[in-house]
Amino acid sequence: MFRPAASRLLGLFVILALSAGTTFGATSKTKKKKVRATAASYRAPHHSPIGHLARLVKRTRYKYSPWTTPTFADSTVGDMVDGEDLTVRRAAVQALGPFNGSVVVVDPQTGRLLTIVNQKLAFKSGFEPCSTIKLVAALAGLEEGVIDENSTLRIGRRHAITLTEALAKSNNPFFANIGEKLGFDRVVYYARQFGLGERATLDSPEELPGTLPDGPPADGMGMMTSFGEGIYLTPLQLAALTSAIANGGTLYYLQHPRSQEQATQMVPRVKRQLDIEHLIPKMKPGMMGAVEYGTARRASFDATDPILGKTGTCTDLRSPTHLGWFASFNDIGPNKLVVVVLLTGGRPVNGPVASGVAGAVYRNLTDENYFAQSRPVTPLALISTQAQ
Repeated sequence: MFRPAASRLLGLFVILALSAGTTFGATSKTKKKKVRATAASYRAPHHSPIGHLARLVKRTRYKYSPWTTPTFADSTVGDMVDGEDLTVRRAAVQALGPFNGSVVVVDPQTGRLLTIVNQKLAFKSGFEPCSTIKLVAALAGLEEGVIDENSTLRIGRRHAITLTEALAKSNNPFFANIGEKLGFDRVVYYARQFGLGERATLDSPEELPGTLPDGPPADGMGMMTSFGEGIYLTPLQLAALTSAIANGGTLYYLQHPRSQEQATQMVPRVKRQLDIEHLIPKMKPGMMGAVEYGTARRASFDATDPILGKTGTCTDLRSPTHLGWFASFNDIGPNKLVVVVLLTGGRPVNGPVASGVAGAVYRNLTDENYFAQSRPVTPLALISTQAQ
């Protein structure tokens, strides 16, 4: 006996419902026993697209799916947007489309959160960072001298990869090797310095801090530095770290204005200064390579400003849900932005898909001529103070 995969059906229902102007809800049930698919309980008109799908389901058998988180949902429900940059928000919402996920966009020069799509998800206790943890591993490995930009790791008999290729193609053995050489204490030290395990925001008490583990994974340190095993990260923390890479090493408190007045009066607040400026030029070729020829090719489009980023794909077994991450920034021009995408759901979700969502954000803003415009700057926005 078989039952349909809940996330797959929900995705099909949402896509067809969007085209029909109708909203549907769905409930996922996880059972080990497989049962026959039936759509008899759904009374759709015989001639409608949803009715056609219901008849199709009655004739189709699907394998059991372990995913309990839907791949598609309305990710804007409950968001507070009064203080957001509405141009950026519109671009992010359009890019995310029907996916169940979050898009966080930050001004890396000030720490202002320009938009958070799906604030409920972004403020949660965090998810496994998957391969985005390789940003932390690379910075830690470079700083500790266990690798440099020319270090190689032999993969097979005839191929050795450098840091650039390892970042671009998200090579697990390369970063597992870093974790094994650094050890648990040094990896956690750098993760904490880079803002993991603590709130990223200054003014959002609803944000949960994520967690860092008390000890190494049972499978070894390689799993921590290649997949992020044992670490739970929020999109906000990843956006703060990516902003520090984009701006040369300043880890800002992220601030989410609640009104346009708050936005114009926002004073940037520095959490700490990271000594990574000399490391960033060694990171950039791999992050750019991810978009040009690696795991994030879907983010690429015909634009003047290059996009740099790191994908992540894995399963968070607590939900369980499949995850797709992409942390990115555009590197040239006065209006540099950080865009972090987290997708949750079933098998269709992965890092390359998340990179495509981020690429659509940059593309939408380019179409709006956003990056060619000067952002309004108030005297207060020029002040950067150390927050206690």
